Amino acid sequence: MDGRASRWQGHREERRRELIKAARRAVHTLGSDAPMEDIAAAAATSKSVFYRYFGDKAGLQQAVGEVVLGQMQQRIREAAQSAQTPREGLFAMVAAYLQMAETSPNVYTFVTRYSAAEADGSPTSIRTAGALGHFFDAIADMIAAPMRAHLGEGKESVIGYWPNAAIGLVRNAGEQWLASPDSPSKPDQETMARQITDWLCVGIAPELTDIQ
Repeated sequence: MDGRASRWQGHREERRRELIKAARRAVHTLGSDAPMEDIAAAAATSKSVFYRYFGDKAGLQQAVGEVVLGQMQQRIREAAQSAQTPREGLFAMVAAYLQMAETSPNVYTFVTRYSAAEADGSPTSIRTAGALGHFFDAIADMIAAPMRAHLGEGKESVIGYWPNAAIGLVRNAGEQWLASPDSPSKPDQETMARQITDWLCVGIAPELTDIQ
């Protein structure tokens, strides 16, 4: 690649990063259902520019998702590394997940949900499944590590199934919590993270283990 081509490639990459940041800000303000026209207008450009760089709305979702989910993954990893016990490690990861999702529910929804069709009726791909799948696979591996160390050898049959089940619980409970309107009965972020951690570690009714 000659100097001119290298500069052009660098310009395109920089422009793409700028568009991703602008789209993220627009979705944060306008909502996860914002059409491409509104996202482009908020970015002070045209819809055709976004299509040129990302192909379609699903492509934009994937691009934003790669950035947002990458940041969430890093934050969750850092939280886990600071914990002293397996249970506190789980709590730290759940709390970091909820905190980052709560920071911008619109952006979180935008990158974790797929539309069945574009606004103009044309079908969309679910390329975002790549970024999302990688994210949850990485988180499953992270939450398995402290449990594997805690349970010791011979528990691979448990560990083999538990991480994905745990991810399902964390994600579904977290997303329901995010969608719930504020009320006196809605737990705050730390309380919800503690509750989810308790469900992961001891279940919803540990006293039932004594019932035959």
